[in-house]
Amino acid sequence: MENKQDNQKKDEPKLPIKVYVIIFAILIIFSLVATTMVFGNGSKEISYDEFLDMVDNKEIKEVEIDGDKILIKTKKADEYGNKEFFTGVMDDPDLVDVLRNKGIKESKNIHDQSVLMEVFLSWVLPLIIIWIVFYFLYRTMSKGGGVMGVGKSVAKVYVEKETGVTFKDVAGQEEAKESLTELVDFLHNPGKYTAIGAKLPKGALLVGPPGTGKTLLAKAVAGEAKVPFFSLSGSDFVEMFVGVGASRVRDLFKQAQQQAPCIIFIDEIDAIGKSRASQNGVGGNDEREQTLNQLLAEMDGFDTSKGLVILAATNRPEVLDKALLRPGRFDRRVIVDKPDLKGRVDILKVHSKDVLMDETVDLDAIALATSGAVGSDLANMINEAAIMAVKAGRKYVSQADLFESVEVVIAGKEKKDRILGKEEKKIVAYHEVGHALVTAVEKEAEPVQKITIVPRTMGALGYVMQVPEEEKYLMSKDELITRITTLFGGRAAEKVMFGNITTGASNDIEKATDLARAMVTQYGMSDRFGLIALESVENKYLDGKPVMNCADSTSGEVDAEVMRILQECYDKAEIIIRDNVDVLDAIGNYLYEKETISGKTFMKLYREIKGIPEPEEENTDKEEKEEADSSEE
Repeated sequence: MENKQDNQKKDEPKLPIKVYVIIFAILIIFSLVATTMVFGNGSKEISYDEFLDMVDNKEIKEVEIDGDKILIKTKKADEYGNKEFFTGVMDDPDLVDVLRNKGIKESKNIHDQSVLMEVFLSWVLPLIIIWIVFYFLYRTMSKGGGVMGVGKSVAKVYVEKETGVTFKDVAGQEEAKESLTELVDFLHNPGKYTAIGAKLPKGALLVGPPGTGKTLLAKAVAGEAKVPFFSLSGSDFVEMFVGVGASRVRDLFKQAQQQAPCIIFIDEIDAIGKSRASQNGVGGNDEREQTLNQLLAEMDGFDTSKGLVILAATNRPEVLDKALLRPGRFDRRVIVDKPDLKGRVDILKVHSKDVLMDETVDLDAIALATSGAVGSDLANMINEAAIMAVKAGRKYVSQADLFESVEVVIAGKEKKDRILGKEEKKIVAYHEVGHALVTAVEKEAEPVQKITIVPRTMGALGYVMQVPEEEKYLMSKDELITRITTLFGGRAAEKVMFGNITTGASNDIEKATDLARAMVTQYGMSDRFGLIALESVENKYLDGKPVMNCADSTSGEVDAEVMRILQECYDKAEIIIRDNVDVLDAIGNYLYEKETISGKTFMKLYREIKGIPEPEEENTDKEEKEEADSSEE
């Protein structure tokens, strides 16, 4: 019954802002009309002497004495078109006789209360109108939380199952779901917790990179709990008016307490929850701080036994105010991190359950190839694969569609209109085979999945796709050195084969430099500096940009050490290329003709040229056939 009444109150029609504007305009027009009635009706003022001259010249048609004014109507208009004039009354007892002698009509109005009426219209009435307007605005502010409802909460309210999301729709975040399941259980069965003396956590902070499903988890909590769900963003609290944010916080908690048990979800809470200490008293944002203070006060003030839970999401937990994170406010921090291999498989299954797929699809292989991808990335890959299948005229999605969609999300679509010249195409082919050749020689390298020299929309003229054999969470020093060496394989191939270098290795050099710097400043893998952290990572869940924590002189030494590591890795890559020039030349020409080859085909050619026996378990006939078909197309 209470929910119905609340819903009826919400459904009551509210006057639009246009109505308020029209009412305000009418009051202003009425005030202007009243003022015009008091201060004249368009007649022109003249002197008393001019009035007598007009009487002598018989220019006047009619005269009316009204209080202390003489209203004059002339027979003809003056040069400006005026036919009505007025002047003040003078002590002239012969005026009436003169007017009668000239044949001018004269009359006199007797206003016993003219002075009082004039005072009323000119002073009292405008004050009354102004008072009415301000009273109207005050009532609006007190009811709606601000002028025209500016201070009223703008939260979207989803009642009961309107979120349409449950924990079944969330995959790859089992630990986060377990933490939030307890909140749902408390909302369903608060008695078994209160009986032992336990209290419901006031709030839970969802922390993780963008796209990992923080908002989806919050909606799933509301869907499982079947309670009203108030959803809004941190930026919704802040307006151009000072005090509006605090007013909206008060109104939000007031509405929530009326509909308890319920859930409040504040997305991107760092918009209002930034640390007050970070301003150091200079250039602070008073409006944001007022909003934060009000939020802190409201979180302390409500009764948890009523079943009011606050969820918030952010990918910048390091900037939040300490008072917001203390126990008693956000009691729990739920980490919603990038999914692991099993999590990616589960996410792919959730997003592909309504997509028609053929027997070639292997979601485990796709999950292994998408290390580091978040839920939104994987959902996008499934959708892109379905679109590709439709464009190709097929009714089912294949494994090839899925791998192509992975490349589309990572590197962009193929640029079919970009045609490379023969020389450039050959340089790109040898460059990419140089990368793959280093991976084939180095034991710590990840296997090659695909080599292509088809340009992509994100700027790549070609690339080598590597897929790890298993999910890894740690990397050894040897593996990092191998990765840097692999990145320099393309540049080394250009120098060895053509005696010149191009700009094609710019991205490789950037990635290699980042890895080498991290080895020195973060991982303690440099003999020169040892176990010291020279950099710290800010915005861990966003760009993860490192910040130096050392003196300028030390920073110069760090640069020298990084350059040493990079040079050693490049020298190693060049040695590998020079030792395998025959392989580079043969496979480079093959890639030049085919434009795209699989990792298995590359390894088959490599073994044939080097005279290495083919493993019995590998069978590349199918893939060779697919490549032949694609080349014919």
